[in-house]
Amino acid sequence: MSQTVILHGQSQKLFAKGLIDKAPAGAVLTIREATRSVDQNSKLWAMLSDVSRAMPDGRRHTPEVWKTLFMHSCGHSVQFEMGLNGQPFPTGFRSSRLTKSQMSDLIETIYAYGAEKGVVWTEPEAQERAA
Repeated sequence: MSQTVILHGQSQKLFAKGLIDKAPAGAVLTIREATRSVDQNSKLWAMLSDVSRAMPDGRRHTPEVWKTLFMHSCGHSVQFEMGLNGQPFPTGFRSSRLTKSQMSDLIETIYAYGAEKGVVWTEPEAQERAA
């Protein structure tokens, strides 16, 4: 039997402790930080689209390539392979595996880059933040 418990507060922690006390020998326990939220993911793609449309320094990239570039700048492992048409393309990265704090760092990196390059954000919150 598998059980997932999200530790929002003390009652969930007590429940998890009870599960540990009842666990059979050889059971495996994994505790990890929550992965990025749906809202963070939506914000990321809106920002990447804004950067792509802005074409900072004349750079024309798809939002997917911008994501790879920003993930690389945050220290996440990414690699580029040579495509069949001779053009490099990004592989080996998944923002869905980022934790909430890693995703926050990525978003902050994009904000900083966009502010430096004059990106106009489509999100009202981002427009206020950049001002």
